[in-house]
Amino acid sequence: MSDALQARGKPAQVWNALFDGPGYLFGTQPNDYLVEKKAFLKKGQRVLFVADGEGRNSVWCTAELGIQADAFDLSEKAVAKAKKLAAEKGVDVRYTVCGIDEWDWVEGQYDAVVVIFVQFATPNMRTRLFANCIRTLKPGGILILQGYTPRQLEMGTGGPSRVEHLYTEEMLRDYFAAMDILELKSYDAYISEGERHSGLSALIGMVARKKAE
Repeated sequence: MSDALQARGKPAQVWNALFDGPGYLFGTQPNDYLVEKKAFLKKGQRVLFVADGEGRNSVWCTAELGIQADAFDLSEKAVAKAKKLAAEKGVDVRYTVCGIDEWDWVEGQYDAVVVIFVQFATPNMRTRLFANCIRTLKPGGILILQGYTPRQLEMGTGGPSRVEHLYTEEMLRDYFAAMDILELKSYDAYISEGERHSGLSALIGMVARKKAE
């Protein structure tokens, strides 16, 4: 998404325009890092997918791992596609159209929270988001996160154009200092996630566990 579009405000309209096409903007296959970390998600667990877009991650986890998925996204166009994908795969995902600050972040509700490429968030929004992700996890709950690092600006293969929207290891260690960080790594890898994420990319992945009370 261009800086000019973001500056206009009305983010729901912007995202609806992006998702208003016949295909799936980010593809229908799950994120590679999420698949790599699937052992942290167990059958029957309740899992929240943040800004899940067209449903590729929530649908895959529900169909393949047998979790109970809740997912939300600001774009009604994306959620409509997510519901279609879930129906095609024969799974039930509870989808909601809402933004990060409108979601009901109930304390201690989820066994896991999945945050994949949620990098439209401004620094202030990101602070609220990450705090709410910790809050809504049960004690011992797992957070799986992937994003781009600032080196992605050189790659030009997807993601935001503003460095303040990108993640570093130091940043994530600060945000999630109250959790046990099980893995935190920066790495380069080729990804193919529709037309918006394609090519060699500068990535960061994290798995963290909420401390038991």
